[in-house]
Amino acid sequence: MQTSQAGQTGTRDRIVMAAARLLQRQGYVGTGIKQIATESQATLGSIYHFFPGGKEAVAVAAIRYSGEEFAALLREALDSEADPAAAVLSCTRQLADGLRESGWVDGCPVTAAALETLGTDSEIQQVCADTLNGWERLVYDKLLGSGFRAQDARELATTVISAIEGAEVTAQVNRNEEPLLAAGRQLARLVRSYEADGPGVAGQ
Repeated sequence: MQTSQAGQTGTRDRIVMAAARLLQRQGYVGTGIKQIATESQATLGSIYHFFPGGKEAVAVAAIRYSGEEFAALLREALDSEADPAAAVLSCTRQLADGLRESGWVDGCPVTAAALETLGTDSEIQQVCADTLNGWERLVYDKLLGSGFRAQDARELATTVISAIEGAEVTAQVNRNEEPLLAAGRQLARLVRSYEADGPGVAGQ
């Protein structure tokens, strides 16, 4: 019984990870349920067993999975540097490295899925919004912990995530990491330009 349960868990994870890779590379519209089954080495019956809502339900789980992966990368980058400006720069460098190593194909599935489902009241839109807000919260917490005023930290966090998302798309289109690196340098400069209220003041 335990072996069977482990196998089922493994199948679900394979489906989610395969869907996440496909969404990164070809978007939501371009990804079919049969392709997800093939890539995950699962049957269509297995997919509908774990995800009765079909393709949209798989996509929601895949976006959550990818969002948590990026959150882990972002959290690690933010924790690696005491200076929040240096931490933001570290994050863009890591993203640039990963994008280059993937051959410019593993972009952000949140951006693609969000744009393709604009104007719909779908669960995909909600999970994309929740994911982006979660990333902003990580940056906000870093800035707040470094002594930034709450309003400044909130607006800077929104700016950082928005700029990184746009820079990643530009880097993909141009097959060049410089847009991400340039965004990182300018974001670091922006963060340093703010006066913080407590210890670890940006710009000092």
